[in-house]
Amino acid sequence: MTVRRSAATLAATTAAVLFAAAPVAVAAPSPSPTPSAALPDGLYGTKDPTYDGVWRQSLAFLAQRVEGVTPSAKAVDWLIGQQCDSGAYAAYRPDVSKPCGEKTVLDTNATAVAVQALAEVGGHAETAKKSVDWLKSVQNEDGGWGYAAGEPSDANSTSLVIGALARQGQRLADITTPDGKTPYEPLTALSIPCGEKDGGAFAYQPDKAGKLTANADATAAAVLGTMGKALATGNNAAAKGTDCRPAADGSDLTPEQAAQNGAHFLAGALATKGHLDLAPMPGAEDSDPQPDVGNTADAVVALSAAGHQDKAAKAVSWLKKNSGAWAEHGGPAAYAQLVLAAHATGNDARDFGGVDLVDKLNATGPRPASITTPDPSADTGYEATEKDQVHSGDDVIGGVWWFIGIGLVVGAGVGFLISGRRKNRQS
Repeated sequence: MTVRRSAATLAATTAAVLFAAAPVAVAAPSPSPTPSAALPDGLYGTKDPTYDGVWRQSLAFLAQRVEGVTPSAKAVDWLIGQQCDSGAYAAYRPDVSKPCGEKTVLDTNATAVAVQALAEVGGHAETAKKSVDWLKSVQNEDGGWGYAAGEPSDANSTSLVIGALARQGQRLADITTPDGKTPYEPLTALSIPCGEKDGGAFAYQPDKAGKLTANADATAAAVLGTMGKALATGNNAAAKGTDCRPAADGSDLTPEQAAQNGAHFLAGALATKGHLDLAPMPGAEDSDPQPDVGNTADAVVALSAAGHQDKAAKAVSWLKKNSGAWAEHGGPAAYAQLVLAAHATGNDARDFGGVDLVDKLNATGPRPASITTPDPSADTGYEATEKDQVHSGDDVIGGVWWFIGIGLVVGAGVGFLISGRRKNRQS
């Protein structure tokens, strides 16, 4: 995850330093709510929702639905109530009786993940449509999206919005700027060419000089984004090899090529230790990188979605042994990430290294309306339908997806975009 602003960054950084001695890196905690600030009825998690309320709620729904769990009506109503009149969502609105105003930070990421969650829950088409219309209305001139409306496009935000639009049956090739830019173009522009250092990886954004720097979190997001799929996904048909393959002479890199090149980078990054590393926090006494549980789970989903489940197996084994304490500390979004990783790879989320992730996730929120245990012998892979397919010209871009993180790393456990990112973005 990355850092963009600072007031809450200091708190998150301090917390990360305190946990630096732990054998496995933990997510930077959200500040605890003050005694006078009671948590909203229907919300998942016990920590302050200021920076990740909509995110963790939505991610919890996605993970529950792939495991046959129907969230309570109270929890769904809470999420719907967070929507602004425009259709946009902020990270969290403590008082929904007050309309969203000029000071409300309208968050493309919260909006996109809420759209996906409502699609999985079902029955709220008009609510989701308002959000889809808002997302389309704030598309940047390059075809992508930034964290907030009007901000420069980044790989994570663009990928999450692509997943939301595709999940709602939108034809991505038709969502263009006046200059004809599609949402895929800003993503392929962030792919580091084969033959260069970290070839195949994606950058979060170019730096001020236009240089691209590899970012594993952005790569996991963009692999899924260039495949045109949403967060809750299964494995794709096995792909051949994970070599980084440049575009043909005189041709641009296609989204599908960019996705496979990103998978090449992730496979290499996981090959040695079976996990990604979290960069040392500024000011931390221990400068050794710590294991990054959250982004490792994200990379597992991306690899499996790209057809390289075999390359994710070592990381899955590592997660089963090392993610328990991290998820307990991170709360609903962390448990949801692991559930989605288990689902994407065909593993049992109810016995993931001896932990029932589904039960743990359910316990962080209101009692579910119903629970149906999926048949373990059934195919857990995601089966795309016509409405889910994304077309480019006359070609169907197959595959599946998941998402997010920014230049510096903070709170790498709560998802591609979690509380750490929201804290820094909104402070």
